Amino acid sequence: MEMERINENTIRVLIGNDDLDKRGITVLDLLGNHKQIESFFYSILEEVDKDHQFQNNDAVTFQVLPNQNGLELFISKDVDISNSEMMLGSKGGESDKRDRVSKFIDEHPDSGKSQSVGDSKTNDEFGHQKRTVILEFDQLNDFIDLAKALRLENGTSDLYLYQDKYYLVLQLFSNDPVDMVVSDEVAIANEYGRKTTVTKDLLTEYGQHLMENSALELSRYYFK
Repeated sequence: MEMERINENTIRVLIGNDDLDKRGITVLDLLGNHKQIESFFYSILEEVDKDHQFQNNDAVTFQVLPNQNGLELFISKDVDISNSEMMLGSKGGESDKRDRVSKFIDEHPDSGKSQSVGDSKTNDEFGHQKRTVILEFDQLNDFIDLAKALRLENGTSDLYLYQDKYYLVLQLFSNDPVDMVVSDEVAIANEYGRKTTVTKDLLTEYGQHLMENSALELSRYYFK
């Protein structure tokens, strides 16, 4: 395990797969067990925060980024919780978080619904088509099963955790207005997840961003 002090308020910790094995922790545990997440993060904090500058601070947050070699853990203190994204394990109460979500929906009335219910098409500045599909999963294993079955030809995949459910945001790119490859990819995805009215904006603002850009590939690597 390696520790780097980025600045006065942030510590970066590199936790290798060997370190996870020694602690009896898997990436699956960290993605699916909230209590184990918090316990693991604070055990790391105790090891790296020798002068207790972070442990004695009420506004401590954790950001975890999985990679092929293990995890990158960013520990921050004195942050504005209301403006923090993708942060896990903060000491702020769940009621505060629910209040912020409600306020966000009130201020963005279209954020909790989608005209096409989790499936929309847009064009970029070059006229290329981008299809965005958002799927909801009750269990992480349902997403893992999809990752084993779906290999994207041209697209990105992001995994979020929001209100105890998992959400996969697929962005599929094509030069052809009627692309059978994209249609097939969406059909496969729909076999494992269900469409949702939760939008990408809401997930970005209040969800926990577990895997970025290549969630399907990372899942196949970790959960063989």
